Amino acid sequence: MTQLHIATYNIHKGFSLLNRRVVLPAVREQLRGLNADVIFLQEVQGAHHSHGTRHANYPDGAQHEFLADEVWAHHAYGMNAVYQAGHHGNAILSRYPIVKIHNENISAHRFESRGLLHCELEIGTTRVHSLCAHFGLFARGRSLQTRALIDYVQREIPAAAPLLIAGDFNDWRNQMSAALAHELSVQDVFHAQHGKPAKSFPAPMPLFRLDRIYTRGFVVQKSHVHDDWQKLSDHAALSCHLSLHV
Repeated sequence: MTQLHIATYNIHKGFSLLNRRVVLPAVREQLRGLNADVIFLQEVQGAHHSHGTRHANYPDGAQHEFLADEVWAHHAYGMNAVYQAGHHGNAILSRYPIVKIHNENISAHRFESRGLLHCELEIGTTRVHSLCAHFGLFARGRSLQTRALIDYVQREIPAAAPLLIAGDFNDWRNQMSAALAHELSVQDVFHAQHGKPAKSFPAPMPLFRLDRIYTRGFVVQKSHVHDDWQKLSDHAALSCHLSLHV
């Protein structure tokens, strides 16, 4: 039996709640202190051509590489939103080898570029499929993205394979969990332990249940909302400890 510690966090492009300060170095220290095996990240800046000239403490290179440095040997980035100054998307940091990477475009319309980053992790002799997502702000778009997520998993991932789905789903009415449970046999880790998804937004006083961790093929040991990181992002981080039989 393998123990797995995972987390998900919308890092707000490495800036503080009101975009006044670069906080990426502090985010890195918090993530290192958390010491998770696999981390799902949203709003990760893959490149930006002007932040470094405006902010002395803005790191060189891609944000996911800066965060992973010396701790998570394996990492992947899925570019979603592209603009003149650069681009951002989702990322996965892992202590386990990533043997396959695919970034699926699930944008519902041209005003919001959204993606689904799929990594296959090699944990012992088992392939664990890990998907990092960031859904849109509008209900119709989220409905289409939920369907796209379900169709993708059913098409690309074996039904018996261990599965992790985590990210910022903007699903404050909890309209997607029942469909995912019914069609993909996944469970929300906080619902499994506490009867409802975790409150994660806004970070200073979480009221809305926007961020999720869904699992299949795992036993949930414990889960936690990291709302003490409130000066680092507009979202709180979520984490959980899981058991995987391999």
